[in-house]
Amino acid sequence: MPEQYHAAFAVVVFLLTYALIVSEKIHRAVVALAGAMLVLFAGTIHFEEVITHIDWNTIGLLVGMMIIVGITRRSGVFEYLAIWSAKKADGEPLRILIVLAVITAIGSAFLDNVTTVLLVVPVTFSITKELDVSPIPFLITEIMASNIGGTATLIGDPPNIMISGPAGLSFMEFIYNLTPIAFLVFVVTILILRVVFRIETSPELKEKIKNFDEKQELKDITLMKKSLFVLALTIIGFGFHGILHIENSIIALAGATLLLLLTREEPEDVLLTVEWPTIFFFIGLFVIVGALEVSGVIAAIAEKSIELTGGDLLKTGFLVLWLAAIASSFVDNIPFVATMIPMIKEMGPEGLNVFTNLDPIWWSLALGACLGGNGTLIGAAANVIVAGLAEKNGTSISFLGYMKVAFPLMILSIVMSTIYLYLFYWR
Repeated sequence: MPEQYHAAFAVVVFLLTYALIVSEKIHRAVVALAGAMLVLFAGTIHFEEVITHIDWNTIGLLVGMMIIVGITRRSGVFEYLAIWSAKKADGEPLRILIVLAVITAIGSAFLDNVTTVLLVVPVTFSITKELDVSPIPFLITEIMASNIGGTATLIGDPPNIMISGPAGLSFMEFIYNLTPIAFLVFVVTILILRVVFRIETSPELKEKIKNFDEKQELKDITLMKKSLFVLALTIIGFGFHGILHIENSIIALAGATLLLLLTREEPEDVLLTVEWPTIFFFIGLFVIVGALEVSGVIAAIAEKSIELTGGDLLKTGFLVLWLAAIASSFVDNIPFVATMIPMIKEMGPEGLNVFTNLDPIWWSLALGACLGGNGTLIGAAANVIVAGLAEKNGTSISFLGYMKVAFPLMILSIVMSTIYLYLFYWR
């Protein structure tokens, strides 16, 4: 294929892949792998480039945490937490939804959103099964809470981790600048979802929940202690990964290996708990987006958009915020952010010196990329993980069904972010 056609071919494959994912006629993992094979066979992206464009840190983190969670689940600790949480909420489904959303948001801020949903979703299925209600409202709420919570800190979401180094922004600067708006967006989102989702169950099931003894759910105390010990070590490792100069994926895989050694679980059984369709969906998607990046499509869009602002800080910030939000809803935010970072740096003192202070633009990029991930079911890693876990538990989250609820709320969160950034940085 002539070189000039590669960009057009990459766009066509991406749009076709996306259309098939939306249609839900074929499993999204198969669609993503098929799209990846097309761009590889066409030479739009070469094998050596594929290796560098697949985010192995995300893949390793997912596999490691899936193993840890898979082993931990056998102890019954998730069922214990499910019953305990439900009892604290008096068996009221909407109260339980809010409790789980708060746990998800806090966990996503101080761990990361992928790890958090891996821990919370099994609890959700246990609760909804006991209450005989649909888990879908709970799962949609947890997806949104995970991305909002992940926005609040440096370690909560991959885009923030990527931005922090080149921008020279510290952990506390992320908390100071992003946590207030993340908290406000979370409160507004939960209040709206509480109205959107009407979840009822019988008084008998509520009473049944309140009379449960959560301690009976613990099947293996020794396994639970070992699992929670390793999980705690892994979480602490995430908190210190910057100081240790070790990627989160290595920490997660090290934790998984340690837990396998301590528990002597059969590897064949444990590996069955890994969501392999989700893993291969990510790999396929990384390859397709990598083809867009290699062929210059992502860079051209980002570059042209920044040129349109004419060097105005307010316009540039607004454009970066909204472009990142919309793009991150439909394209994985990691390669998009990777493309935007050098372009934004070029506008600062180290480059063209258009702006002496780039911080407002960095915050725009972080808010747009992280909150934009709520827009669709493939907007962020946590979304795809929850969808995969739902399928494994016999529940399907419709792509369009999710989008009808989440996309308007994502737009609302970006409107709120626009006002916040204007008042505190651009006024």
